[in-house]
Amino acid sequence: MRLSDLTTLRIGGEIDEVIDARTPEEIIDAVRTADEAGQPLLVLGGGSNLVASDAPFRGTVVRTLPPAEPAQVRPIIITTEDRGDIDGLAITHAAGTVWDDAVRHAIEHGASGTEALSGIPGSVGATPIQNVGAYGQDVSATIAEVEVWDRHDCARRVLTPAELAFGYRMSVLKATPYTGGTPSATNRWVVLSVTFHQEKSDLSAPIRYPELAGRLGVEVGERAPSAEVREAVLQIRGSKGMVLDEADHDTWSAGSFFTNPILTAEQAAALPDGAPQFPAGDGRIKSSAAWLISHAGIDRGFTLQADGEVRASVSTKHSLALTNRGGASSEDIRLLAREVQRRVQDHFGIALEPEPVRLGLDL
Repeated sequence: MRLSDLTTLRIGGEIDEVIDARTPEEIIDAVRTADEAGQPLLVLGGGSNLVASDAPFRGTVVRTLPPAEPAQVRPIIITTEDRGDIDGLAITHAAGTVWDDAVRHAIEHGASGTEALSGIPGSVGATPIQNVGAYGQDVSATIAEVEVWDRHDCARRVLTPAELAFGYRMSVLKATPYTGGTPSATNRWVVLSVTFHQEKSDLSAPIRYPELAGRLGVEVGERAPSAEVREAVLQIRGSKGMVLDEADHDTWSAGSFFTNPILTAEQAAALPDGAPQFPAGDGRIKSSAAWLISHAGIDRGFTLQADGEVRASVSTKHSLALTNRGGASSEDIRLLAREVQRRVQDHFGIALEPEPVRLGLDL
């Protein structure tokens, strides 16, 4: 089997061994066996956030799959600063649960707070690692705890939001490497399950994203029925090629390839009129990677290949996605990413950071 068979970008080399795991015990057993043997290890969910080299992966891939057991749901009381005590639900999903199934499950149980994250590919276990977010919501707003396997101490642990140290597309799960004798440094923590605390309500969390608010016909800050928010998000994501579709090469991607840059006040002041700017805390400003790319001369559908055979290009629907048009190599994607970075750097003096996990590929 190849990593290209397991990733949404559909690139990546041969794998020495693939182990499928559905339960925490199966995940732990596979990870411990690889670590004790000193083998390189990759724990993979839906493969939607990975850019891998075409070189063979001489190690073990542990693929977390949806569990046979359903999610655990129990009633709780959530205490908030501005609204006091409100009815809530604690929902625990195994790491291999398909993320969009978890969102649908929450809405069906009248749980609010993840509806704007509908349609994001991948597994539940991947979401806390980089604090997955979209359309004004981040998973950190609803995550109560994450059960992990600590590869260093060989023990199960439960990490709280404070310990997870969530940031923009970041958490301690992503930032803490494991170097305990294996040939490659990968994450110390392996996610086993995630517990969410969500308000029990058929209404969404307040809508923060103007495009979504406009689609729903509400003002920013207002709430809407969660089921309607989900449908609107799926429509928006679909129009941008961000909902997986076997027949649509614009969805053969790793989603948003670059993070929105966090700038100093001086960098933000140097941007031209019209450049998006949003407060990011500590006097910093967040801008839009998609805007910077499109205003640096990178049009949708941009490609470096002029031989008539386009293997890799910027999405024809969204300037932030790099796509495999069929037969792309990891080098095709790497060169395309470097060209996008170079043009944004030349035009605006801003270095774009790739969002996906890279395996054996320097971007």
